[in-house]
Amino acid sequence: MNHIFKAEETAALQFGIGQPVSRLEDPTLLRGEGRYTDDVSLPGQAYAAFVRSPHAHGVIAGIDVEAARALPGVLAVYTAADLAPMGYGPLKCVIAFQHRDGRPMTAPLRHALASGKVRFVGDPVAVVIAETAHQARDAAEAVTLDIDPLPAVTRVADAIAPGAPQLYDDAPGNLVLDYHFGDAGKVAEAFASAAHVTRLEILNNRIVVNPMEPRAAVVGYDAATGRFTVHAPSQGVFGKRNNLAEAMGLPPDRIHLITGNVGGSFGMKGAVFPEYVCLLHAARELGRPVKWTDQRSDSFVSDHHGRDMEVVGELALDAEGRFLATRFTGYGNLGAYLSPVGPMMTTLNIAKNSIGMYRTPLVEVNTICAVTNTVPIGAYRGAGRPEGNYYMERLIDTAAAETGIDRVELRRRNMVAPGELPWKTPAGTAYDSGDFPGLLARAVEAADWAGFPARREESAARGRLRGLGIGCYLEVTAPPANEMGGLHFEPDGTVTIVTGTLDYGQGHWSAFAQVLHSKLGIPFDRIRLVQGDSDRLIAGGGTGGSKSIMASGAAILEAGDLVIEKGRQIAGHLLEAGAFDVEFRNGRFTVAGTDRGIDLMELAGRLTAGLQLPPDVPDTLDVDHVFKQAPSAYPNGCHVAEIEIDPETGVTEVVRYIMVNDFGTVVNPLLVEGQLHGGVMQGVGQALMERTVYDPEGQLTTGSFIDYQMPRAADAPPVFTFESRPQPTTTNPLGAKGCGEAGCAGSLPAVMNAMVDALSGLGIRHVDMPATPLAVWQLIAARRAQA
Repeated sequence: MNHIFKAEETAALQFGIGQPVSRLEDPTLLRGEGRYTDDVSLPGQAYAAFVRSPHAHGVIAGIDVEAARALPGVLAVYTAADLAPMGYGPLKCVIAFQHRDGRPMTAPLRHALASGKVRFVGDPVAVVIAETAHQARDAAEAVTLDIDPLPAVTRVADAIAPGAPQLYDDAPGNLVLDYHFGDAGKVAEAFASAAHVTRLEILNNRIVVNPMEPRAAVVGYDAATGRFTVHAPSQGVFGKRNNLAEAMGLPPDRIHLITGNVGGSFGMKGAVFPEYVCLLHAARELGRPVKWTDQRSDSFVSDHHGRDMEVVGELALDAEGRFLATRFTGYGNLGAYLSPVGPMMTTLNIAKNSIGMYRTPLVEVNTICAVTNTVPIGAYRGAGRPEGNYYMERLIDTAAAETGIDRVELRRRNMVAPGELPWKTPAGTAYDSGDFPGLLARAVEAADWAGFPARREESAARGRLRGLGIGCYLEVTAPPANEMGGLHFEPDGTVTIVTGTLDYGQGHWSAFAQVLHSKLGIPFDRIRLVQGDSDRLIAGGGTGGSKSIMASGAAILEAGDLVIEKGRQIAGHLLEAGAFDVEFRNGRFTVAGTDRGIDLMELAGRLTAGLQLPPDVPDTLDVDHVFKQAPSAYPNGCHVAEIEIDPETGVTEVVRYIMVNDFGTVVNPLLVEGQLHGGVMQGVGQALMERTVYDPEGQLTTGSFIDYQMPRAADAPPVFTFESRPQPTTTNPLGAKGCGEAGCAGSLPAVMNAMVDALSGLGIRHVDMPATPLAVWQLIAARRAQA
């Protein structure tokens, strides 16, 4: 596939591809004029509040709603018994893996409200509808639950143990999936023949997503048409509308989903949650709109959580330190129910992403995925990609320490070289572009690796421990689904891009406008974006898996070609030339070999004014095109973190951070750098502070910001260096590789490798995330006590 653009072709365009254009969204948001779901109110709306289980596990003996129904303003109280006759479908897991013996994965059903049993603290059991939000919340507290508590399990190892409490009758031993990937026989032979084997137990800690905007929805129902209008945050309205329609047992066209501004998602808001089914039911039953905005305390126990995997990683090396095979064996905690992609993160995405930049010939993944009495696990920034890279990079650093091979040299020795591309991996992926050794070399140089000993000595003079860590990553993006590229020339002289990906903080408007500006020469300030209205879409894969610029960018490019073809025919008629003689360049149609021509926007204006054309000539430039899905791409890079630890308190600071990345064609370097800063800080949060803790009864003891620490601006490193060394991909017309999740993928290993490096003088060889001040202090204190 040929690339559409080269840097030298667009460098002269102030708003073209490759230029650091400021986000078009920002002025509106900074003025406080954004329109989030909670800003939407419909005439006559009522309000919803949910009743959630206070127990992690138990049998529902009864739900008394009479006191709640009698309270002022209460319009209705619904339980599972009220929803059951409506025939609403379950909330489905869309992943269809098989057990290692070929049996289908077990997928316990989840309905909108719990019946028979509750399975985690926060499991919704009833919904109250009232005239005001306060009345709804007061009435929700008046609902009396009679639940016979059962023992709870929160870790997979306990859930699959003999005699453990059983969450489902159809999931014996709480086992959902016994996953296996790879050739176990060949991997075993590689380990048996290895000169050295590194083995490491690694924890990937559970994360509470915590976007700035909580989940919310406003639902209206038109009895005359039988159609719902739903305002809700999402990661793409087309797919979410279809999934919601399926859950409601309706054709998709009976639901109109609208998403305005979204205050963060990180994967979580892409799913259909139980609350939405309840809200649609209530709006139809009551004949009036219903509004709900989650409370932060409820978000902690009802939004999907992220990560949560325990793994034993193994790396086999030959006598020269070359990788022979990897093997990852562990547990994936799926929570109490299966989210739409719940099993993917701890299984296939480990197999694909743990290979990284390296010539690892064999990989094996064995994962026991089980249900526990915890919040369900869903996609969280990277969804298995950062996890896979983290496991591999920790193994490499550990192997370097054990074999005495320099950690940079060990990586370089095993990297796929540019001359070896395309490179097929044992996971079935194929790297088409990149310069992995070059990225490593530049990152080491930019980090002043050679000057680190002096900085370490300076820190030691102040009583601090200093560490330097490297984190190379290569992640496999989600393959772009079919994506709409609509281009509509409006009567006011603007052009609207219509696409099914959705911006929940990324800045799509600017990037997409840059692609269109470069393709058709349309003035940048005349380009608008429609992305959150399901009625405007004919396809849409949504945003996730770092694929938006690849999907929407390609859709816009292909739609632009169709506009040019239409324009050549229309311009040919106006210029009295055959369409085959009309050329298009820099936003203008001209007759070849002459100075006769017409600008694209002038042509659009003539059409708006009522230009009369023969029947065989298109009468509009508008295009509604669908880009067919392309293969995944492989963003990659090398991050270097430098940290200081106060050994008396265990407090860790990231003092320098350098990242060198390959994202293929970079449409907007300003937006890419912003994405990397955000992703890196999410990785720093997971590595150093974010700690989700359940007690033995299944109560979430870190259920608020008092107990759950998030990174703040002061936690960002004072030296934060970003470099781009792009190698355009051949998997999509734009040549882009995606960047949204790369910050996490690089920062988790970089920070934790730096942590181990700082503590290595004490004989510490591994530290699990999160390396909180208490955890670090305890490690140091224990080593000092042994000295």
